[in-house]
Amino acid sequence: MAERLFIFDTTLRDGEQVPGCQLNTVEKIEVAKALESLGVDVIEAGFPISSPGDFKSVEEISKAVTWPTICALTRGIQKDIDVAFDALQYAKHKRIHTGIGTSDYHIKYKFNSNKEEIMERAVAAVKYAKRYVEDVEFYCEDAGRTDNVYLARIVEAVIKAGATVVNIPDTTGYCLPTEFAEKIRFLMENVNGVHKAIISTHCHNDLGMATANTMAGIMNGARQVEVTINGIGERAGNTAMEEVVMALRSHKELGIETNINTKNICKVSRVVSNLMNMPVQANKAIVGRNAFSHSSGIHQDGVLKNIQTYEIIDPKEVGIDDNSIVLTARSGRAALKYHLQCVGVELTQENLDKVYEGFLKLADSKKYVTDDDLLMLAGKDRVATHRIKLDYMQITSGVGVKPMASIGLNIAGEKFEAVSLGNGPVDAAIKALKHIIQKKMNLQEFLIQAITKGSDDVGKVHMRVEYNGNVYSGFAANTDIVAASVSAYIDAINKFPD
Repeated sequence: MAERLFIFDTTLRDGEQVPGCQLNTVEKIEVAKALESLGVDVIEAGFPISSPGDFKSVEEISKAVTWPTICALTRGIQKDIDVAFDALQYAKHKRIHTGIGTSDYHIKYKFNSNKEEIMERAVAAVKYAKRYVEDVEFYCEDAGRTDNVYLARIVEAVIKAGATVVNIPDTTGYCLPTEFAEKIRFLMENVNGVHKAIISTHCHNDLGMATANTMAGIMNGARQVEVTINGIGERAGNTAMEEVVMALRSHKELGIETNINTKNICKVSRVVSNLMNMPVQANKAIVGRNAFSHSSGIHQDGVLKNIQTYEIIDPKEVGIDDNSIVLTARSGRAALKYHLQCVGVELTQENLDKVYEGFLKLADSKKYVTDDDLLMLAGKDRVATHRIKLDYMQITSGVGVKPMASIGLNIAGEKFEAVSLGNGPVDAAIKALKHIIQKKMNLQEFLIQAITKGSDDVGKVHMRVEYNGNVYSGFAANTDIVAASVSAYIDAINKFPD
């Protein structure tokens, strides 16, 4: 009989710490529901004491999902734990995730402390959390660089204090797979009572070995993995959930299974990528657009003869229909609806009709319509609720001509117009926009990404705009990159509190 591996998803906590990926509460609920449909066992919903927004998100996610355990992160501080429990009050299954740094680097430089005092604080944190919930997870921050003997002592102590799960993070992504394997094996063999708790891994990808280290941990006794969708996370990211799940599915000889409905993997990947404005690299394992593509003639010949010559995963297992219906200007609503459902978008008939009109216009101007194009079209619905909307834009630009932009805005039903010159068409348009929006704001980041190849391509624009000491992210996509840039700027402005 196969052993069970628990999937702890931290997309909404560790993943959301990536600059520019912050979500509002409504968006976090959408991601949480997607994770529930995927079959994750635990959703780490946030760090409640860090901000009122995080507290509210944990609270609302607790109401919105049913069967997964909802986890709240804390430091090993009583006030953190009090606030976490308050945020979890509506959760059907509650977990408090508390802990402290255990490496010499953390003990000496972060806490200015010693090993015995850290041990006492660890045990005290678990005991205090245990007063509120039965399910308490303890993290040994920077366990990857913690001496194994001391790590075993602290793991044994927190299990004895009542921890149900002990998290062994490679916080800095430092370990080699052999080192991490030895660390987990050492704990399994040297901690008294280790089988009274679940040993968990939480690996970062600083050296590109997060998945390898996680798999090494699993093969040596870890039975929970802490992962994110698409591998997003601080710095170089976290272990990608889809990679671990499909590695185990491909290596059935390991005898370890998860509760993940793999056919929803690509759909959830799209949801997270879209909401977090975090494009998935084309060659990303499992969910990248090239993951099941073959350009080499030798590869194509082999795949046509037998798919297993060059593919170890059937694309359908992760929700990709390799015999997909091709979308053209002659496609009907049924084909459009099918494709939208494949990328995780469900629309009412009224909204489908609106998207279909935009689809026909786009299909007339492009050789073929991609899934990313469809996500862009479906995402236009949110513009309808914006207080500030772009009415029109006219650009004059060319060789030997000073770029000039004329734009019109609809602000809560009132019409405004402005004209401006600039160093380029985008600069001119944004200057005209600023003439109307009389706020002191600064563009901090401007990223343009082509979705496919060709002069008729849709371009995605991500912007980060600073206003009143806070940074707001905007996103738009269009075949006209200037229109996309202005729309992204407006999207950011619509997120300003006033």
